[in-house]
Amino acid sequence: MTTNPQYPLTDSQASAEAARLIAEAYRPVPATPTYFRDDSPVPAIGTAPPVLQPDSRIVPQWAAGVAVASIGVGAGVTGLGCGAWLVLQGLASVTLTGVLAATLPFAGVAAAATAIGSAFARVRRASTTNIYKGTVVQRTEVTATARGMLSRAKAGR
Repeated sequence: MTTNPQYPLTDSQASAEAARLIAEAYRPVPATPTYFRDDSPVPAIGTAPPVLQPDSRIVPQWAAGVAVASIGVGAGVTGLGCGAWLVLQGLASVTLTGVLAATLPFAGVAAAATAIGSAFARVRRASTTNIYKGTVVQRTEVTATARGMLSRAKAGR
């Protein structure tokens, strides 16, 4: 039923049209399949003769090289990561006693080297005799050549 604005519906016609629209909106929809499955058996041998299909896939040399290099880089990075993990695990379990035990040999060698060096310095200092020959000239004049904001004062030489 179509409505024309020139001929408005009566109250009974409007209520009948409203009931019809509501009933049409809520009526059950017929089930429509959303898939199809063919259960017929597949023949073992068809009517078409077999055709030779050679495998002609050729990998370019550069692609093979990139693949091998990427595997090598991945293995190397994994090795570096494992090494870093081991070092960091060792650093995470550091104690004061462990640090002292690890640095004790280095500290002993450093102390021995310092003692030997100071002994040599004392021996050299005790046996040194300075003999100066020639005239000694002392210059005490100061020449100021300071120009500008950031300048230096030079003593005469």
